[in-house]
This record gives sequence, C-alpha cells and structure tokens, in this order.
Amino acid sequence: RRPPDPGSPIPPGAMAASLWRAVMGSSSSSSSGGVDDPAAGGVEFWHGAERAGWLTKQGEYIKTWRRRWFVLKQGRLFWFKDAAVTRGSVPRGIIPVSSCLTVKGAEDVLNRQFAFELSNPAETMYFIADAEKEKEEWINSIGRSIVQHSRSVTDAEVVDYDSRPQPPPQPKKSEASEPSE
Repeated sequence: RRPPDPGSPIPPGAMAASLWRAVMGSSSSSSSGGVDDPAAGGVEFWHGAERAGWLTKQGEYIKTWRRRWFVLKQGRLFWFKDAAVTRGSVPRGIIPVSSCLTVKGAEDVLNRQFAFELSNPAETMYFIADAEKEKEEWINSIGRSIVQHSRSVTDAEVVDYDSRPQPPPQPKKSEASEPSE
C-alpha cells in the first residue's frame, strides 16, 4: 500500500475508520462488518439491539444532515444507510460510547427541535430525532450505555483507595466544646 498523497483529499470516513481501528487495536483496513471484524468490536449488530431507529446525523467533514439507521449495542453506536441491517452489512460509522462523556439535548445549540448531542474529549456529534419521546429515549439509552461501559475508575484504583490508611477524624471547629455559663 502506498501512503496517501498529502495533496489529495481524505476520503469521507477514512479518518473515523482509522481512529476506530486505533481505538480497537486493529491494523486491518478492510471491514466486513461481521462479528469477526475487529472494527465491529465483535458485536453482532444485526440483531438484539439495545436500541435501533432512524436519526438525522450531521456529517463529519461536510456538515450536511443525513438520515441514518442507528443501532446501539454492547457499548457501541453503529450507523447504516438503511434499516435492512444483516450480518453482511457494513456500518457507515461506529462510536464507542465508553469514550463519550455526555449525551444531552441540544435544541438551543442547533436551534432545531428534537436535537441532541453526544460528546467525547475530541468532538461533539449532533443528532436529530423524529419526536421528543424518541430524543429522550435515545438520550436515556446512550446515557445508560455510557455508564455501563465506561472505565472511569480502574479496579486497581478502587483497591488502592479503599486500602489506603485514613487519617483519624478531626473535630470541626463548630463541634469544639465551648465553656458553658
């Protein structure tokens, strides 16, 4: 493989795909989208989703809005061009929600009804649901997934914190006894 010409434009999704491979520890440049595909993280996204449905998503490079079919499963948010997702489907993109920090409404940011945002340390992604109820359900589902799959505290940190000698409690100034009259 030749390295890309520095003057040539980056194909849409190439940066996201290479970022995803770096996060998932795969050097494979092909993606079949199947359960054995490291880019899919071993997730059988074609059945048993925690949540699935249509959302309108803002493009990564060209900021146009496109309607995509989203599947949330096992800590990953996949999107596809259409709802006919099968074992052979190739995701248009994948967001590891464990790396995300917040998911919240964004009507005021975008000035659009039913909008919400999902952010990680590097970027904020925007989505628009078809109704308020759907927006709230997506926010709740993604929020639950962030909590379930995040690793904000490692097991070693918990053990270290719990086993650390604690200083004896010191009385607060307001608790000090005052001479009574």
